[in-house]
Amino acid sequence: MSSNENTVGPVVIVGAGLAAVRAAEELRQSGYGGELVIVGDEPHLPYDRPPLSKEVVRGENDDTTLRPREFFDEQRIDLRLGAAATGLDRENRTVSLSDGTEIAYGDLVIATGLTPRRIPGLPELDGVHVLRSVDESRALRADLREGARALVVGAGFIGCELAASMRGLGLDVVLVEPQPAPLASVLGEQVGALVGRMHRDEGVDVRAGVGLASLTGDGRVSGAVLSDGTELDVDVVAIGIGSVPVTGWLEGSGVALGNGVLCDEVGRTDDPHVWAIGDVAAWRHETGGHKRVEHWSNAGDQAKILAGALTGTGDPDAPAQVPYFWSDQYGLKIQALGTVSADDDVHVIKDDGRKFVVYYSRGGALTAVVGAGSAGAVMKMRAKIASGVPIGELLESAPA
Repeated sequence: MSSNENTVGPVVIVGAGLAAVRAAEELRQSGYGGELVIVGDEPHLPYDRPPLSKEVVRGENDDTTLRPREFFDEQRIDLRLGAAATGLDRENRTVSLSDGTEIAYGDLVIATGLTPRRIPGLPELDGVHVLRSVDESRALRADLREGARALVVGAGFIGCELAASMRGLGLDVVLVEPQPAPLASVLGEQVGALVGRMHRDEGVDVRAGVGLASLTGDGRVSGAVLSDGTELDVDVVAIGIGSVPVTGWLEGSGVALGNGVLCDEVGRTDDPHVWAIGDVAAWRHETGGHKRVEHWSNAGDQAKILAGALTGTGDPDAPAQVPYFWSDQYGLKIQALGTVSADDDVHVIKDDGRKFVVYYSRGGALTAVVGAGSAGAVMKMRAKIASGVPIGELLESAPA
């Protein structure tokens, strides 16, 4: 029996980003015809976040709305925007909101996403930004003038994309990263070095193995001290040191939390009427552990699985999806298929000084492919990753 057959109220989705919208769409496509509510803490219609560090901050696109208002009306999706969830009462199946109201649910889908990490102890100064919302992206854009001196703290995907966007706008950019190379924690040190080379070739001052110690300024930031003692004059600072799942409102609810909301392999928590999806959700992995996947395409993959499980219409034998993500920097698309681990063997198949293709393997089998400016070479490997093709076979046929 599906959870939905016992539903005594609407399906309430808390969070109003991509995962929430995809979940709502898939629930309707799976035949759920009951009440459907999306709760969001921002006043904006649900919008896409990846462009915030690229087109939005560069001023090229100010509207990344996922669906127009008419879509939600036509699909009978009740949008409750501008009020954050503050608590969950599982016994009475209600969610408390910051505006003092409560919403009853039959099934609850948690899709609250992430919030950026902060560096404790920094002074409150104008010109210092973190990036999660469209309003924060617009505020950062207002500080980006040609010739300004920018410091980007953290060389993950957000930091790298911001550095690339700032260079495109004519700023002088210093990019600092405590890891040995940009994206080292995601793609490994060897491939991270290739990304770092790309940034240096574009004029970014990349400083690996160093972080931010303090900021100075009188009302507005004017200087920074790095962890190695280096002092910099800066006009604008963007901090992108990773994010943490938005789960504070669930504390005390009894929902199992770890690194996110702990779920089974279809998104169900230990409460059969509470589910989670997207960046906040740690789904059970085939290894038996739980894992969060912070990629755009993952939201759609999970939404289809969750909606099928909630309505009882899903295919339990559907093949697992191969993880996929991408990042746009300096006109190049960096793409990754599969799951990269720190102990993988790394095989550089192609490197012309800018574009590259890299295979990753574990236990002699292909686990992931990463490429820059090499879409065809990456995307054709999806089936080979899914089947765990022996890396030896691929290396034999790889171009010299």
